[in-house]
Amino acid sequence: MKNTETKKSQKNAKKEAKNSKKLQKTDKNTKKHKKQKGFLWFLGVSAIAVVLLLCCQFLFENTLTGKEKFYENTKINGIDVGGMSVAEAENVVLTDMLEARKDVEIELTSKDKSWVLEGKDFEVSNKLQPIIAEISRYGKDGNFFQNLKKENQIKKEGKDFQISYTNVLSDIDAKLDEIISEVEQESVAASLVFDTTKEFPFFVDEGQNAILVNRDKLYQEIDNALKSSKKVSIEIPIFETENEFDVEGLKNSVIKRSEFVTNYDKSSQSRKSNICQALLKFNGMIVQPGETISFNEVTGPRTEENGYKNAHILVGGVYVDGVGGGVCQASTTLYNALLLADVEILTVNHHTIPASYVPLSFDAMVSGGYSDLVFKNNLDNPIYIRTSCDSSNVKVEIYGAKFDDGITQIKQRSELVKVLTHNGDKIVGDVKGEYSNKVLYKGEYYRVKYPREGYESKGYLQYYKDGELAKEKEVRHDFYPAQEGIVVEGVEDIGEGMVVPASDVKIIKPQKHTNLSQEGVRAKLEKTNPTESNP
Repeated sequence: MKNTETKKSQKNAKKEAKNSKKLQKTDKNTKKHKKQKGFLWFLGVSAIAVVLLLCCQFLFENTLTGKEKFYENTKINGIDVGGMSVAEAENVVLTDMLEARKDVEIELTSKDKSWVLEGKDFEVSNKLQPIIAEISRYGKDGNFFQNLKKENQIKKEGKDFQISYTNVLSDIDAKLDEIISEVEQESVAASLVFDTTKEFPFFVDEGQNAILVNRDKLYQEIDNALKSSKKVSIEIPIFETENEFDVEGLKNSVIKRSEFVTNYDKSSQSRKSNICQALLKFNGMIVQPGETISFNEVTGPRTEENGYKNAHILVGGVYVDGVGGGVCQASTTLYNALLLADVEILTVNHHTIPASYVPLSFDAMVSGGYSDLVFKNNLDNPIYIRTSCDSSNVKVEIYGAKFDDGITQIKQRSELVKVLTHNGDKIVGDVKGEYSNKVLYKGEYYRVKYPREGYESKGYLQYYKDGELAKEKEVRHDFYPAQEGIVVEGVEDIGEGMVVPASDVKIIKPQKHTNLSQEGVRAKLEKTNPTESNP
């Protein structure tokens, strides 16, 4: 039993010894394997480091230092810059472009206009450095192997870069601005044109479209063209905005607000000429809102130098010859047309003796020295005046926007308030001998002036809506004074035995009350105030 246990112990001891030797051998192999693996890792890291070092060196030499060298067989504007630095390439290319600048010619066209800019007319500029620097980095923006591949390709095939001549023309922007200012035009809205020669004196002017130049596109086209040629022709790129307008709407925006006609059929040619001379000064006139017009300023002094002729004028209640006679009929015709157009009258005066060609309180006497017709456009829109003359009549038409408040027409109404009776004749001795060729002795008479009755009258404007009277307003209240007759008598005594022939001058006594009607007064004025004698 004891021997059996001893044998088991010895057997176990041998087995443990054998296992120990096996473990030692395994550990030795493991250490050897780790040593080999570490060596291989070291070799791999070292290789990567070398590659990274080479790449960094390449990048440093070719990018970070700013001393990039152009790949061989690289050209700029046909000049070989292979192996050059940026500074060297810039110097060579700039010299060549400045020399060629005198041959640069830029022709710009737009419709029927053209402009030519020559290189010699430009100031010198140098914008090449950043462009050449950018070219030098071509093919150097990838990894080492990509860049190497690009370099080999350029060396084999070559690469020619083009730089535009705009980069050596310093004031090209200013010169282009001058040309652009001639091409571009502002928009002008469509409008009515007043043409008094036409039956309806308005037509539509379509205005003007806005024309603008695409500056960026123009410059880009010039820049691109000057990369491949020194002489270029460019059509200036423009864009146009069309006016939109309503022809009928514009035409309908004005109406004939009024028309007034007076007759001068019985007047002399000189008087007719004066009336037309004055009235035609207003033909085609456009009066803007708020604008004030003076008749005397428009017609000018009544002188022969100004085109006026001799005709009867009223001086102190007596008609005499004078330059400009008849002009008051022109001012009166205009005045009434203005009233019927509802235009504001600032200044107006009546005659001493009423005119026969218009109702009482609707005349407008003018004189360069003291009396004027002044009106103001009180409307929100312009008024347009057309005047005309023929052998028998003068006419004034006023055009403008439609009346406010639904008014369709304005009429005038004259009212005779009463007749102002005259005091008959006044006999005056010719003590100064002014009429010695007419009268000399007492009892001899010569009529200088007839007595005339006067009138108190009022003028009204009546406003109609579709034929119905809407309102009436008083615009005038006048007193035409009665005129005393003047008879001149000789002042010398009759000699003994002399007989003075009976005078055919009848002395008129003071007027008694009269009940003349409005129509009666008008008929009387037309009879006693023929237009040839009117002022």
